[in-house]
Amino acid sequence: MINKDAKLSQHFSLGELTKTKHVTEDGNIPSHVAIENLKRICENWLEDLRYSYNTLYCLEPGEDYESSKNVEPIIINSGYRSPAVNQLAGGAQNSNHLTGCAVDIRCAGKEQMIRYASILLDIADESKREFDELLLEQHGSVCWLHFAVRPKDNRRRIAFLKA
Repeated sequence: MINKDAKLSQHFSLGELTKTKHVTEDGNIPSHVAIENLKRICENWLEDLRYSYNTLYCLEPGEDYESSKNVEPIIINSGYRSPAVNQLAGGAQNSNHLTGCAVDIRCAGKEQMIRYASILLDIADESKREFDELLLEQHGSVCWLHFAVRPKDNRRRIAFLKA
């Protein structure tokens, strides 16, 4: 059993990054290493994405980020996946989700997906941090952003995938 309320960063919890619609015997419980990988993505990327997106597109000039009711959350569709969950989800055998190095971010549409991607690229360029994958994905009218960061050997792979 894991503490789903445990904070990975200021605005992201372990429960958000391990939720799944797939019921498996293993309970989709990440290792300590996977939790550290999730924490790194949340602290170094998702918090910056949340702040930048809201500052640029949601808040009125001069409005305070921390106290505003206009702040939009970043919603994670999928984070860590156990091997059983990954198989049920149709994930790749070597998916970054298996190690807690990837998140799928829900997008309200193509425009938001592109804005999120642009912000993440800006963060990478400005901070000199590397990422492994930035995949803009669409299945019918549903859009999401797959973002992965490995502890090392990042490829900076960028692609648009349409199913």
